[in-house]
Amino acid sequence: MADINPKFIDLLKNPVHFLAFGFGSGLAPKAPGTFGTLMSVPLFVLMMQLGFWGYVATTVVVTLVGFYLCEKTAKDLGVHDHGGIVWDEFAGFFLTMLPLQAIGNVSDSRFWLITLVGFIVFRLFDALKPWPIIWFDKNVHGGLGIMVDDLVAAIPSLLVVQAAIYGGL
Repeated sequence: MADINPKFIDLLKNPVHFLAFGFGSGLAPKAPGTFGTLMSVPLFVLMMQLGFWGYVATTVVVTLVGFYLCEKTAKDLGVHDHGGIVWDEFAGFFLTMLPLQAIGNVSDSRFWLITLVGFIVFRLFDALKPWPIIWFDKNVHGGLGIMVDDLVAAIPSLLVVQAAIYGGL
């Protein structure tokens, strides 16, 4: 079993852990989920260049790979849902931001404001875990459990982003 609080050098030695810990962003001593989501923002901006279906495909791949990454890392560390595992935040944030493909242009004046709204609402739903998010967090285990509460948190977050876009924000 690995150290339950790995160092960055440990992550570099294990590509699965490196990815599960969000390229090291999950090592933040406070609010690793927030830092993981923050790390996903530049990737999100790059993904915006892929067009709608490229974005959807990449989000699906990130999610499917995430089940394995989170499961393997949790087992290796011997901790069900280690706070440093933040790949689930990547998948959740990418799903949250799906409606922004409707704008599709990072130079649009609303892009960064809506991205900020998405970031904040996703972090709120993920951290506060209102029902039904809390049910999934407590009752689904393994890599699926680590991922699913963030994906469920992304659904109301996505709706808020969509409302921001179509509400004229």
